[in-house]
This record gives sequence, structure tokens and C-alpha cells, in this order.
Amino acid sequence: MKHAKLLGLGLLAIALVITGCNLTTTPPKGKDGDSAKKDDHKPHGKGPNGGVVEDLGKYHFEFTVDHDAKSCKIIILGNDEKTPVKIACTEITVITKEAKTTKDGKKVDAMTIKLEPKDAADGKASIFVGTDPGLGNVADFEGSVQATIDGKPSNGKFKE
Repeated sequence: MKHAKLLGLGLLAIALVITGCNLTTTPPKGKDGDSAKKDDHKPHGKGPNGGVVEDLGKYHFEFTVDHDAKSCKIIILGNDEKTPVKIACTEITVITKEAKTTKDGKKVDAMTIKLEPKDAADGKASIFVGTDPGLGNVADFEGSVQATIDGKPSNGKFKE
């Protein structure tokens, strides 16, 4: 019995060598060919307009809030994360999570904000703006961004 187990292990080892078993693994690929695991993606940091920079499909975006105007802005950026890039998109949706204001601890309800292009030319824009009374609160907003860019759905997340 003992010899049978050793013989079985030996045959398994030989089979692995013959078939060229590669013990290293590669992460699974996502729909766009990128690694499905995004945890190792380094944060972008602060954008050229003082907002937070994140990914939206193959583009970068900067999210900023003007509390006095009760508005938010998404600026589409190129690979350098500084230069505005125009995209074929008619509307961007920002969905924020519930937040608390930084000064008085007041709760800010979740919001769904439709942003429209502000610098559109030839069906393309790089700046999208939307308003909501909740943006008048000074809070660290967090949420998601959804858009259809060049006919393809694109999603992103942000956290101030």
C-alpha cells in the first residue's frame, strides 16, 4: 500500500513535468482585456482643478463640487490626468452615497444627479455639469459615475 502511494505521487510528478505545468498563475482578464482585479491600481490623487481624479472606462475624470452654486462638475481627462479630452457623450449620471457634513454632522441624503455637457462641439464635450440642493452641504462625497461614451457603457467610482 505504501509503495502504491509513492508510485502514484511519482507518476503525478512525471505527468506534471511532461505536460509543462506552470505553477504561476495570472489574474483573470476582464471584458476589456485588463486584469479583472483592480485593487493594485494606484490612486490618482488631486486633479488640475482641485477635485479628485478617477477612472471612467478608458478615460480619467475629475469630480469637483461648487457648494455655493449647489453644482458638481465632471471633467474628462486624457492619459496625463491633466488635459481635458472631448468625448461623444450626451449625459453623465453621478450617484452619491449618503454622507455627513464635515462641520455640523448633518446627514446629506444620497443623490442622483444628471450632468449635461457644457462645452459641446460636434457632438463631443469634456465638461459636464449638474445641480442638486444637497450639493450645497460641505461634505466628503462618495459614489459612482455612469455614462455611455462612444456608444459603450462606462462606469467609475469616486471618493473625495
